[in-house]
Amino acid sequence: MRCCFLLFSVLVLLSSCGSSGRFARFEEEYWSKWLRANPSIATGVGVHDYDGRLEDYSLAALHARDAELDKLFEKLQYLDGLTADETIDAEILRSAIRAEMVELREVQSWKSNPMMYVGSPGGAIDALMKRSFAPKRKRLESVISRLGEIPKVIAAMKANVSNPPKEFTDLAIRMASGSVGFYKDTVATWAKDAATGDATALARFTAANDGAVAAMTNAAEWLKSDLLPRSNGRYAIGPERFARKLRFEEMVDTPLDRVLAIGEANLEKDYKAFVETARRIDPTKSPAEVMAAISNDHPTEADLIPATRRTLASIRKFLVDRKIIDLPTGGYPLVEETPPYARSGSFASMDSPGAYESNATEAFYYVTPPEKEWDAKHKEEHLRLYNKPVMDVITIHEVFPGHFTQFIFANQFPTMTRKLYSASSNAEGWAHYTEQMMLEEGYGNGDPKMQLAQLSEALLRDCRYVVGIKLHTQGMTVEQGAKVFVEKGFQEPANAYEESRRGAYNPTYLYYTLGKLQVYKLREDYKQQKGQAFSLARFHSDFVRQGAIPIKLIRRILLGADGESL
Repeated sequence: MRCCFLLFSVLVLLSSCGSSGRFARFEEEYWSKWLRANPSIATGVGVHDYDGRLEDYSLAALHARDAELDKLFEKLQYLDGLTADETIDAEILRSAIRAEMVELREVQSWKSNPMMYVGSPGGAIDALMKRSFAPKRKRLESVISRLGEIPKVIAAMKANVSNPPKEFTDLAIRMASGSVGFYKDTVATWAKDAATGDATALARFTAANDGAVAAMTNAAEWLKSDLLPRSNGRYAIGPERFARKLRFEEMVDTPLDRVLAIGEANLEKDYKAFVETARRIDPTKSPAEVMAAISNDHPTEADLIPATRRTLASIRKFLVDRKIIDLPTGGYPLVEETPPYARSGSFASMDSPGAYESNATEAFYYVTPPEKEWDAKHKEEHLRLYNKPVMDVITIHEVFPGHFTQFIFANQFPTMTRKLYSASSNAEGWAHYTEQMMLEEGYGNGDPKMQLAQLSEALLRDCRYVVGIKLHTQGMTVEQGAKVFVEKGFQEPANAYEESRRGAYNPTYLYYTLGKLQVYKLREDYKQQKGQAFSLARFHSDFVRQGAIPIKLIRRILLGADGESL
């Protein structure tokens, strides 16, 4: 199926570049097939041809996609006579294909991670409900269709997943159990409104939703009683696969031992700065006690969302007044609780519409509340993260000038591939870079508590960097990783365990610090090249408007050469 937006983009590319059009045709073919294989992501980026479908995780579909990748890679190898932009985009697609091959053939999350099966349907349904890209009645039809496919997704999980790590199954149980209430309550309430009195449509929804609830309930029970007792698998993917993931997903080919050494050095630097800053605040207390004292002033469970909303306006005003970036016109995101299906260790996140969404432009700034079943101590430890200085830093990361700002630049991304592709070391690296950069530019007026909060967030990412590598290449356990987060990152024990466990299923979550260091290196080299003509706002704008492509390629675009990125 050819998406109309893709055809339009191809026509634009053909009319604006001097190539024969062979690459444009390949680009359309690649993204059409990718979006067809990832229908819930297609909805998110604004392509609505597949709104009635869920991802097909059956073995037949996975094998078909595997064979399709071989054919696409072979076609790409024979393309020549490319323009400068096409050469960049061809390199992106070549790496994207190789990265997907590594995932399907080597890492094989489809075989070891039940979370992808129980988590993805909720996100796919939620994407149809929360953005008004079409009348509710029409979106209801897509919701009904997707609900009807959930039993197939659960069946694929039972067929494919055999011996996962215990950590993965534990989280999948949480996600599946939480999703049952999501379908029963949130989805059912929305559908009743969307049906607008149409009894037939509501009856069809009820039948589909009942089937989805039954499938997800059964999934939770199966995970607990069947899969958990035999969840003895290893999460470590090994150094070779780890290095290949970095090379193809982030275009970082620095030897892994050097990557780790850089991360450990950065962790030590930030740790020392944290200790020194804490001493400035209160020399009579340990650094952990100083941070704990700051964390004592946190919102209540009821005030968590309102408190988060209160951080937005002042940070945006600073951004504009200090000319941090040439900010395009754009409002504010909606601040809401993280949906249950997405609570797999995330404390805050940004969910923005894709570059091709023309109607529903709502962006959601999600904050994760304590779980209702947690005891008072666990809730308190969770809420302490959201103290005022830390929440300011998180909002800088997620909203201004972090992820939300990247989103409002999306209509300036120059090509189809740069609108649709995202490298985590760019997207997350940029957002993490902005935390430190904003304080360097004067945000917080030198308040050491704000500096400690920024360093706390930096240490968190530094620990992810080091723990992620060691979990997967040096035999570190999740418990040992959690100890690093407590001792070097000053995290609360409950949060430390969640963070370490995330590294088990998200091996390369070093991309925050990795990307930040790449941005700083690029900025310094860009400044040297520009000399007196250097402008911080111009650098930031030029960086962001290329899209979230690997920083290696942005370096080539801005400087005219690759160079050393770390």
